[in-house]
Amino acid sequence: MLDHLRKQLQHHRPWRLRTRGREAGVLVALTDCADPEVILTLRSARLSTHGGEIAFPGGKRDPEDQDLLATAMREAEEEVALLRTQVDVIGSLGQVVSKHRLQVTPWVGVIAPNQPLTGNPDEIDAIYRVPLSFLLEPENRRMEQVAFAGQTRLVPAWRWQGEVIWGLTAYILTELLNVGFDADIPMRPRPEHLESPHD
Repeated sequence: MLDHLRKQLQHHRPWRLRTRGREAGVLVALTDCADPEVILTLRSARLSTHGGEIAFPGGKRDPEDQDLLATAMREAEEEVALLRTQVDVIGSLGQVVSKHRLQVTPWVGVIAPNQPLTGNPDEIDAIYRVPLSFLLEPENRRMEQVAFAGQTRLVPAWRWQGEVIWGLTAYILTELLNVGFDADIPMRPRPEHLESPHD
């Protein structure tokens, strides 16, 4: 599966926003096994933003970060103790804008199947390994209404171990599944993609 993903990402031209604002990077980490798993976190309910939500490891760019890949790697180390040397980065997905107006760049990387991960208790309540086979099964997916930029949109969502994978995380997962695994999950363009030309 991951060989196909690598080939697809080599030819993928992800969205890049022409406007510049506050930036963030996230890591879409996949385990290198027959049924790859994607690493997701349950953010601590005590956090001021996105508390109690399912998310990828990642966060806002710091001034000392060389680029947004460096941001994603730094945050992954801080949040789940995943080192840059333990990640084989194979490409990126389209930039998206969060509800707090952060411009988020997702980076896709491959890690060892049994890579130990430890959540930072100040930021992370749980770490999930969700099989791609689960996300690709249509019966495990539902469409939810989400208000964004003054519009109501239908977006995919998944329920996993009592939590809901939705919002920006679900959108990024959908692009991963559509581009990398030909999932053909319906998804309307995000408002920032309609407003910003594709580079």
